[in-house]
Amino acid sequence: MSSEEFASLEKCISFIKESGIEVSYTDKEEESFLPGISISGGSLVINLDALLYPGDLLHEAGHIAVVPAAERALLNAEAIAARPNNDAEEIGAIAWSYAAAVHLDLDLSFVFHKDGYKGGSANILESFADKRYIGLPLLQWMGLTLDEKNAAEQHKSPYPSMIKWLRD
Repeated sequence: MSSEEFASLEKCISFIKESGIEVSYTDKEEESFLPGISISGGSLVINLDALLYPGDLLHEAGHIAVVPAAERALLNAEAIAARPNNDAEEIGAIAWSYAAAVHLDLDLSFVFHKDGYKGGSANILESFADKRYIGLPLLQWMGLTLDEKNAAEQHKSPYPSMIKWLRD
């Protein structure tokens, strides 16, 4: 990992903790969807030696953030996959991680790298660049952010600015 990637990783971890998501570390080789990252009990578990793409931490944190607070402690990879709204929450996690990357002033390719998102990273980045914010209606419904119209009416900043980072 380059020094720039390491600095971005540290920035992400600090932000995730400040947002209210617990982070812990392990040196165990665990089976996980993304190398070096797992979710257990609603918190992120990181194996720094196995971590291939540090920006994936924001996406996984997004999965935790978009789940109702009362259900967060039950989360792990299997529970996320089995959630009835899993597809919508996946889109919400993408939108959340984009907002977090912008908030942290990260290079967007750090999160939306070429090997991620089933080969769709370039399309996601193109949509966001064109202000076609996938997931924005969902994040707004969750009370996390506002679209331009609602933000103007409430004299607040629109997405990708966030009102809060965790769903109630």
